[in-house]
Amino acid sequence: MLPRSRELLHEIVAAYIETGEPVASRSIARRRGDTLSAASVRNVMADLDEEGYLHQPHTSAGRVPTEKAFRSYVQSLTLRRMASAEIERLRAEFGRLETVEQRVEYTSRMLMDMTRGFGIAAAIRQISPALEHIELVSLQDQRVLMVVVTRDHEVHNRVVKLDELLTGDELAAIRDYVNRNFAGWTLEQVRKELSARLDHASATYDKLLRKLTLLYSKGLLDFAAEPEVHMEGASNLVGLDLHLTKEKMRELFRALEEKKRVLELVDRFLEQPAGAIGVHVGLAATHPSMGELSLIGVPVQLANGISAVIAVLGPMRMNYGRVMSAVQNVGQAFVDS
Repeated sequence: MLPRSRELLHEIVAAYIETGEPVASRSIARRRGDTLSAASVRNVMADLDEEGYLHQPHTSAGRVPTEKAFRSYVQSLTLRRMASAEIERLRAEFGRLETVEQRVEYTSRMLMDMTRGFGIAAAIRQISPALEHIELVSLQDQRVLMVVVTRDHEVHNRVVKLDELLTGDELAAIRDYVNRNFAGWTLEQVRKELSARLDHASATYDKLLRKLTLLYSKGLLDFAAEPEVHMEGASNLVGLDLHLTKEKMRELFRALEEKKRVLELVDRFLEQPAGAIGVHVGLAATHPSMGELSLIGVPVQLANGISAVIAVLGPMRMNYGRVMSAVQNVGQAFVDS
């Protein structure tokens, strides 16, 4: 594409983002205020139409940018950094939050407030967390409360019913054995080691290990690392002109309520280098009702083998520069705090 054509294309996209109306050659000529006539602009727009960057809804109307045009426009943008004081404020806010879950929830809400879009924050654990300690509490009817605390401040608990009674002293002995031998190990490492010890013939003659087998068979330490996902701002999508019927809008909201669907959206960012902003224009491949939406996100790497994605879902006709800057700056504060 010639430089002049690219420049005009990006002005057309900017005008369409501002007004939401098909863009006419005359309005672009006035907007530029230079010697380029409306006829010259019209000729360039016709070429851009043929190349798939623009389309004309009606014969007498102006032209509307396509997904291809928005992608070209996004590549031309320069991100703005927040003022130092604002970045420090964000870092301080994150610094007061102890758990990854709290940070993820706060991030989605912050992105919603900053962009008026649909804020998404997801933390995906890439490696097994490290064990801090376990607690075992005897309940009625041969039930036991198993509590597992990991070093990233996550707490998992499960109530199980055993085939035989374990006394309080036996539970305390099992707890002390696991905490003394395996604190600091990843849960995956603990499971492998315990499995090996319990399979050893001598375990049959070890009363403590035999009792531990009862709890291990009920899922002690077998806590799946579920992704932590928070979303805020679905109502911000209601007032958008997405050309959706009421039923299609309901389908969109149902899709956004599915954790699996949202993870499909953010997973694509995990292939990018940490800190690299990404923009996906048009999401019809994810769900038919998302054809007029765009997703802006950035992957960040946290401690303890956790990857996080911070993203904003909004209309294709969004203020990309502002949203991209907000996503990148919040992502940086998330990591630095």
